Parts: sequence; C-alpha cells; structure tokens
Amino acid sequence: MSALSSSNGQRFWLGALHIIPLCLAVFPWGVLTGSMAVSQGFTPLQSIGLSVFLFAGAAQLVTISMVAAGSGFVAICLTILVITAQHLLYALILREHVSSLPLKKRLPVAFLLTDELFALSVGKKSYDFAYLMGAGLCFYLAWIGFTLIGVVLAASVPNLADYHLDFSIVATFIAIVVPMIKRLSSLVGVVIALTLSLVLSSLAVPGAIVIAGLLGMLCAVGVARWRGEAL
Repeated sequence: MSALSSSNGQRFWLGALHIIPLCLAVFPWGVLTGSMAVSQGFTPLQSIGLSVFLFAGAAQLVTISMVAAGSGFVAICLTILVITAQHLLYALILREHVSSLPLKKRLPVAFLLTDELFALSVGKKSYDFAYLMGAGLCFYLAWIGFTLIGVVLAASVPNLADYHLDFSIVATFIAIVVPMIKRLSSLVGVVIALTLSLVLSSLAVPGAIVIAGLLGMLCAVGVARWRGEAL
C-alpha cells in the first residue's frame, strides 16, 4: 500500500510539473479575465468566483461581456455550452481510459478537464488518475491565482485591456496545437479549422471560430477513423 501511495504521489507531482509551462502561458489571459470582470462591474469576489466555479477562460470572457450587456441567463448558458462543446470530443477520446475509474474520481477529472490538460495527457499518453489530478489541480489553482492578480491590478492599473494581454490566448493554443500535429488527421483538422475560421470570420458569421473549431475536430476524427488511426 505504501509503495502504491508513493507511486501515486510521484505521478501527481509529475503531472503538476509537466503543466507548469502551460500555466505560465495563460498568465496574461488570467490577468485579463480578472481585470475585465472588475472593469465590467463585477465585485472582486464575483470575479474570482467565475474562475473557481466556471473555470473556462474563453467562456468566462464571453460571460463577462454578456452579463455586462444585459443578456439573459438562458442565453449565457447556451453560449457557454457552444463555446465549450469541444469538451464533448475530449470526453469521447478519454472515455476508454477513465471509464474504469469510480464516479467519485471521474467527476473531478471532468471538472478539471481543459484544453491544456487534454493536450498534455494525450501527448504523453498519461491517463492515470494521479497524473491527471496533479496537472489539473495545478492549472486550476494557477488560473485562480492569475485571476486574483488581475482583480488587484484592475484597481491600480487603469485600462489594463489596452495592453493587449489577449495575445496569450492565441499563443497558448499555438503551443497546444503544434506539438500535437504528428498525424495526417491532426494536420487535416488544423488546416480545415484555420481555413474555415478565416472564411467564416470574413463573412461575419456569428460564432465563426467556434464553428470552425468544431468542424475541424470532426474532420480530424473522420480522417482518423478512415485511416484506422487510434483516437
């Protein structure tokens, strides 16, 4: 039992160590989220609460904007579902690796599942519970901490959004996607998503980026199945 606990502890801390670079990459994004919430009328506690309970960077930014614009609760919830729809594909890919875990372990993994954690676990083929929890909790706490910094800076640094901290959103996803392009299916998915995002955005299609991303992922899955690649 002690040997097993020691092994789980090592895997936990290894997961935390491996996700640190991605934690640092989203630092500006987290700061922007916290400061934007305060600037749009959220209290500091509400701003941090978004990161604690919602824990989804893009969804948080959209939620903040929609609340400030007076959007209804149902509209906000539906928008969040669309923005985070890629998690359904993540769940399908990870299902066979975590389905043997009891519900009390699957639930925290599901809550902590982010684009960053998915990329890390898939890239390293590390699906064990201890590793996923170590990486997921480290990223979760870092995100809350970065949000707190943004809340604090919002009061002392005016117009923080003018510093273009949102560049980290693009940089983070480049860092996630590029190392994962190792197969034809991945390349096809990325090319289709990029092409569609440019075309749909130029046509001013609502939700262009989300639509392009979902179609790109579906095409990648289709090519992978056609070629017999493991998902």
